[in-house]
Amino acid sequence: MSSGALGEFLRAHRARRSPEEAGLPYSGRRKVPGLRREEVAVLAGVNADYYTRLEQGRETHPSPQVLDALCRALDLGPDAREHLHRLAGTVPGTGPEPVRRTVSPQLRGLMDGYRDTPAFVLDRTLDVLATNALADALFSPFRVADNLARMTFLDPAGRHFYAQWNRTAQATVANLRMAEGFAPGDPGLLRLVAELGDGSEEFRALWDSHQVRGKTLEPKQLVHPDVGPLTLTYQAFDVRDAPGQQLVVYHAEPATPSARALALLGSLHATTRSAT
Repeated sequence: MSSGALGEFLRAHRARRSPEEAGLPYSGRRKVPGLRREEVAVLAGVNADYYTRLEQGRETHPSPQVLDALCRALDLGPDAREHLHRLAGTVPGTGPEPVRRTVSPQLRGLMDGYRDTPAFVLDRTLDVLATNALADALFSPFRVADNLARMTFLDPAGRHFYAQWNRTAQATVANLRMAEGFAPGDPGLLRLVAELGDGSEEFRALWDSHQVRGKTLEPKQLVHPDVGPLTLTYQAFDVRDAPGQQLVVYHAEPATPSARALALLGSLHATTRSAT
């Protein structure tokens, strides 16, 4: 169990939930934002001292029933609920899960067959493990297309590439928080978080918010310097023979400006590659 991460998660979500939202009587000024520890304990039906020990990392074996009660008290969504259980070690199979870094030849062949749409493989920490030709063209504004979080926060191109940068930044950090639940203390994730925190104040603030969310499948609003604005939908598929890997496929609606821009981008990239 990652007791430190569990306590930080509980404190962040307690601070975010107001007494009014929780249906508690409220009057006057409060010394702390959000709920008090005692109020969370009452809402969850647990002993206040026990809840304090959870936040402080002195209690390391909360039951699934206690965690479910805390989820209700803090009004956590499905992704945050699963994340809390993973942090506490109550999800079957919880523990460090190393993700295979290599992508199978069969999957690479499938991706290369998608000539008209970008396709790439990610791991849980948003490392880009493989790309097809059109994904290479799409990500060409970046110095290195190696990790979506690093591209978002540390590469200057990210501010222009993602038309809705703030939303992208929030979703990216929420995805990384989810990865933390699958492999608490993972050295690679810790190094990435430290690098992003050193290079970006925005990342530090979002990381400290402890928001957790999986991929939402909302359309991507992108701006490529060679072809202009792109609105792309996408689907993410778990790779069955490599747990932790996801195949992401972008798509432009047929006969739209985005579809024409994507086709032009592919042609430009193919011409550039043939000329080198």
